[in-house]
Amino acid sequence: QVQLVESGGGLVQPGESLRLSCAASGRSIFSFRMGWYRQAPGKQRELVANIIYGATSANYADSVKGRFTISRDNAKNTVYLQMDSLKPEDTAVYYCNAFLITGSYWGQGTQVTVSS
Repeated sequence: QVQLVESGGGLVQPGESLRLSCAASGRSIFSFRMGWYRQAPGKQRELVANIIYGATSANYADSVKGRFTISRDNAKNTVYLQMDSLKPEDTAVYYCNAFLITGSYWGQGTQVTVSS
């Protein structure tokens, strides 16, 4: 079992930055593919970014490429999402995910609101 706890969300103005953190406990996330997803009101949950265990390869949604950066610190069992140049359309609940072929785990989510 893996427990995931997200933090770092909040209310910011367009153009500002936020850094989300996802702290894992229960077991090491070293072998997991870690990802960030988001869900806006009335919309389906969508992938924002993910990163493999070796942290050598990351994937991003087209809508966030060049603005968001995913990273992981396996020693701290933590994954981060640096979000720069935030836009109102980035407003959503952001969820952390830990994926192995044998199972997938989710955090409870953290709200990000971008508004002037």
